[in-house]
Amino acid sequence: MSTQLTGLWPNVPATKLSGGQSLPSRIYSPPSTICAAHPPPSSSSIQIVGGKALGWQTNGNSKPSTNLGRTEGENDWDDLETDLYHWTKALRPIQWFPGHISKTEKELKEQLKLMDVVIEVRDARIPMSTGHPQMDAWLGNRKRILVLNREDMISAADRNAWANYYARQGVKVIFSNGQLGMGTMKLGRLAKELAGGVNMKRRAKGLLPRPVRAGVVGYPNVGKSSLINRLLKRRMCPAAPRPGVTRELKWVRFGKDLKMLDSPGIIPMRISDQSAAIKLAICDDIGERSYDAADVAAILVQMLSRRPTVGMTALHGRYKIEADGSCGRVFVQKLANHLFNGDTHQAAFRILSDFRKGKFGWIALERPPK
Repeated sequence: MSTQLTGLWPNVPATKLSGGQSLPSRIYSPPSTICAAHPPPSSSSIQIVGGKALGWQTNGNSKPSTNLGRTEGENDWDDLETDLYHWTKALRPIQWFPGHISKTEKELKEQLKLMDVVIEVRDARIPMSTGHPQMDAWLGNRKRILVLNREDMISAADRNAWANYYARQGVKVIFSNGQLGMGTMKLGRLAKELAGGVNMKRRAKGLLPRPVRAGVVGYPNVGKSSLINRLLKRRMCPAAPRPGVTRELKWVRFGKDLKMLDSPGIIPMRISDQSAAIKLAICDDIGERSYDAADVAAILVQMLSRRPTVGMTALHGRYKIEADGSCGRVFVQKLANHLFNGDTHQAAFRILSDFRKGKFGWIALERPPK
């Protein structure tokens, strides 16, 4: 049975999200203002509509807006997060918890007790969504370094926004590119610097110094193993651009002074924030069997159409089709008809792949919370 969002939500009290954030109550445009011009073909898939009339100006004008030439503000991000929350409500929940993660989680929590410093790796495009909700409880007061990997996939403005955010919090953050090795040497130096007091205490007790123990943790496919390989300048840990490649804990030695623990990606058993789950799927940080690529690509189109640095002009220019990005499902279907003989899965995969390869420019999908 197909499920279709009506695009109209009543005035309801603000919805509370995890982390204390709240979504303001809003009246959403009826679907006639969004998808009536291009009704999608009937299918068993979920039709994603709703939110503001995406790609249209909000000042009441009837002319479509390409979103180009406009400066992004905090309200733009707040509105996008609010719409994303409602878009995901009609979709099948995204959940992914391979069997090896449960075993690894137990082993990792035991190993973390032995760590002098913990290196938490996140995806720079979605730093909040790739932060494990239990990580703070697991680490306690243990020294931590936050690595935002794939810095080459975000803009300078995005990078500066996150750097300032974590600086205000007093968090030591390193931006890195595990593929090219940027930031890896700085990471190694900082890990040894933070844990330098360990051997001072050992000498005071008459013990011989030992290598600093650093655990590398994070979500699947955020680049943990690639960072370690770049730091060691040789391939010691299996790495591939897909989730779930690393399946067991592995200690590797970096010179005489540093030992690093490579670990499989750890993800919550149940993802309660489905907005975060969609972003994980878009950025390929969760197993592809957990989601419908057509649904995820449709939401990505709607998100990109709202970004001033992308907008509908870039989408039209890339795919040479005329479609309003306010209805992502229609856009995916038109692309399928145009290039893939009606195969929406192939069309969805092309859109997701193009985003992951930076074909729309290097952009983040999150900005720091207020």
